[in-house]
Amino acid sequence: MKIFAKTAVLLLIVSSLSVVSSLGAVAAPYQLTTVAEDLNYPWSLAFLPDNSMLVTERTGKLKQLSADGELLAEISPALPELYVAAQGGLLEVLLPAAFAENQQLVLSYVCGNSEANTLCLATARWQQNQLTDIRVIFKAQPYRKGAAHYGGRMLQLSDSSIVLTLGDGFDYREQAQNPANHLGKIVRLMPDGSIPTDNPFVEKAGYAAEIYSLGHRNVQGIVRDSVNQLIYSHEHGPRGGDELNILQAGNNYGWPVATRGIDYTGARVSPFRQYPGMVEPIHHWSPSIAPAGMALYRGALFPDWQGDLFITALAGKALHHLQMENGKMVAEQLLLTELNSRLRDVRTGPDGAIYVLTDSASGKLLRLTPLPVPAD
Repeated sequence: MKIFAKTAVLLLIVSSLSVVSSLGAVAAPYQLTTVAEDLNYPWSLAFLPDNSMLVTERTGKLKQLSADGELLAEISPALPELYVAAQGGLLEVLLPAAFAENQQLVLSYVCGNSEANTLCLATARWQQNQLTDIRVIFKAQPYRKGAAHYGGRMLQLSDSSIVLTLGDGFDYREQAQNPANHLGKIVRLMPDGSIPTDNPFVEKAGYAAEIYSLGHRNVQGIVRDSVNQLIYSHEHGPRGGDELNILQAGNNYGWPVATRGIDYTGARVSPFRQYPGMVEPIHHWSPSIAPAGMALYRGALFPDWQGDLFITALAGKALHHLQMENGKMVAEQLLLTELNSRLRDVRTGPDGAIYVLTDSASGKLLRLTPLPVPAD
């Protein structure tokens, strides 16, 4: 069985199809190939050591695709209490650095039911195209009603600890400033779910020991630049006020005390855009683009894009290329606007190409590579 669509390869010139900021240089031309299609709300992508790929579908399936898009395996992981509704379901798959030795991966997903649910983290072993030894290692507290704002992105740091993003639960935004729980926080755990002894609040009374940072709305993008050691995260604002931040342990990023966004009703969330003791974003989007995934490019195919950020947008229906210099954005370009598609995730592949997942019941996996060099 194949879900790969070797249909037309679209040759796209970025300079003619993207919106370029006044600061931006024109990017190199690229070609866009459909690698796979008929993916049911794909949410995240990870590359296995053999260059095949794991794709999560929010609706509960995990698929393995070959480098050419052939469907190699399709399973419905037996995740305890998996809850699929609205923004809830199976979210991210992370392959830790030790995967080659122990075949253990990590999955974030929503567990519970319509009356009480939360974001859960589970480890499992990928063996013979199946998941075995599934163990839940973390459940965000408290449980809540609704089916929105879970976060769910993961990043492994150089000390093997895992940073997990969490949302504010939508109806519980004030809790993002409550240090006693996990709503609106980013947490840091060891691969077995234990709490690192050097977490910023591990011994502070009234603080949940797992907390790495607080004051977040719904973080769905997080990456680390191994060259300059910076961690970037982005999060959804309400109407306006989507943020790009440099993440540091112990910081408070303001939500909902300081924000550039307004409520969906048109009411003001807060009179403050900045507030003492709270970190301002390095970039923001108003109106909202609904940032969903993020990659930092360190591949070989696009030498001019080294260290740049690529952010997928749901509402904005574009791939945002942010040119970065020393932790600052100096230019922004919008790519793939001609697709008019909600874009969910973006990754740099082992081949140096950029891979993008579209967000729909018939989602696609796309690959960006440079245009072939014309023959003399």
